Amino acid sequence: MWVKVCGLTTPDAVAAAVDAGVDAVGFVFAESKRRVTPRQAAELARDVPREIVRVAVMLHPSQAEIDEVWSQFRPDVLQTDADDLASLQVPTDLKVTPVFRAGRELPATLPSRLLFEGPTSGTGETTDWSAAARLAARTQLILAGGLKPANVADAIAAAKPWGVDVSSGVEARPGVKDPQKIYDFVRIARAAGSGATK
Repeated sequence: MWVKVCGLTTPDAVAAAVDAGVDAVGFVFAESKRRVTPRQAAELARDVPREIVRVAVMLHPSQAEIDEVWSQFRPDVLQTDADDLASLQVPTDLKVTPVFRAGRELPATLPSRLLFEGPTSGTGETTDWSAAARLAARTQLILAGGLKPANVADAIAAAKPWGVDVSSGVEARPGVKDPQKIYDFVRIARAAGSGATK
């Protein structure tokens, strides 16, 4: 089970995510309590091992914003709404994870990997797991939206995603991560993904 912790804002949160064994760390550049600048993200990610994917999380970015994040942070992956990508020039070396949202019409042809979540990012609102399950049968689906240690095992059982993505569900308060919740989330998600009980 691939696991990403998103919305990291402090060195302690990044260290907890790395120590917990995540596959990816996400830094938010959209309007949010978790927003960081490209320079802050670069500093926070400086000691993250290369095998852990660095994700730039954006929402309706301008080309100038993409260029700034790329030049100052150099993420491995850009995560933004699928509709955003038509109007952007994404650097050749930057991979893309398009975001698709519950309740919106989906294309007949899906990308090989996507992130599926609720209508609004960062709200802690649980998304439609049954719709996610239908998509997960067709592509590598990363499930996001309202996940936390208490429900991630149920979400994995219901949606059968390729990966899971958590942000507000591992916070002590909005924008501030709780290291213990990060450890618990990763442990439970990995156990559920391997078919073990929590």
